[in-house]
Amino acid sequence: MFQGSSALTLDAKGRINFPAKHRDVLQDKAGARLTLTRHPDGCLLVYPRPQWEIKRKQIAEFPMSARALQRLMLGNAQDVEIDGAGRVLIAPELRQAAGLTREVMLLGMGEHFELWDAAELARREAQDLEAGLSAVLDQFSF
Repeated sequence: MFQGSSALTLDAKGRINFPAKHRDVLQDKAGARLTLTRHPDGCLLVYPRPQWEIKRKQIAEFPMSARALQRLMLGNAQDVEIDGAGRVLIAPELRQAAGLTREVMLLGMGEHFELWDAAELARREAQDLEAGLSAVLDQFSF
């Protein structure tokens, strides 16, 4: 299970250094192979390849009414590998789609990660907190 956040810097070539705390797990579980794709919220999803294969099948089986979501997620999926220096290259079209600038945040979300532009994530979190989370909190106890 991946959790926590990591502040990362996108280099001039569009690469991030994947956090060392996750690299060993990803090497063991996925051979350092990842799949990146778009998320409807505006971030990128980062899946270890075996987990992506499960999700890919689920998405492919969506009804025709979900064609836009299939197009977004399957049509933009790109396979990448963590290189020997621990870096992951993010394609220009995915960087542009997610509005990634130099400062990015990687969030562990259980079986996958979300990759956000840092400023956009801060704006989104503030907006979500302002709107309130009462419906979700009604079903959760701390």
